[in-house]
Amino acid sequence: MKNIVIVGVGPGLGMSIAKKFGKNGFRVALIARNEEKLNQLVIELEQLGIEAASFQADILNKDQISLAFATIKEKYGFIDVVEYSPTPSIDTVTNALDVTEENALYQFQFNVLGAISSIREVLPDMLDKQSGALLFTTGGAAVNPVPMMGNVGIAVSGLRNYIFNLNSELKDKGIYAGHISIGIWMQPNSGVQDKIADIWYDMYTKRDRVEEFITEDKVRIG
Repeated sequence: MKNIVIVGVGPGLGMSIAKKFGKNGFRVALIARNEEKLNQLVIELEQLGIEAASFQADILNKDQISLAFATIKEKYGFIDVVEYSPTPSIDTVTNALDVTEENALYQFQFNVLGAISSIREVLPDMLDKQSGALLFTTGGAAVNPVPMMGNVGIAVSGLRNYIFNLNSELKDKGIYAGHISIGIWMQPNSGVQDKIADIWYDMYTKRDRVEEFITEDKVRIG
């Protein structure tokens, strides 16, 4: 079986991605900070017949990320896919006029350094095997500037640049790097998360594009 690690998983989009890949033959490893919520997500996946396990780590802590990935590799072996999609708390988001060195640095650590820490745990093995995929999900501010997401936009637009560079360097080495930027508000239980998970699986399997920008038209329900 193949293995996917979802970093920053939550009950919304992260779980939709877990279910989509899980139903297509993947074992699922979930990384997040809240151990109790992680365990609930694992139970939900297991009830669907998906093999899953949780690994507690704070993405702001490089050592915890390293330990989580080491434990996953010990349990499951080679990691075929990493999907990185943590969502910052709304109280850490600031308008462009309120950006400070401190709140900009926090978003950079959360969105960019956490991604780099995760990538560095799997990339050497992927290069050795000439196989793998690195998937990154961000908000729409990565592509279209949004003043109310001032400090987040600085970080995720930089992450987007890194993703495109990764794809350029890795596409001839059997490794895919892709990005989905979500330009809509996702309501819980709307079905939109499942639609985005379907798009992710299509991008992963076809590897024919680096990026999708999610609009209402792409995920219209019904």
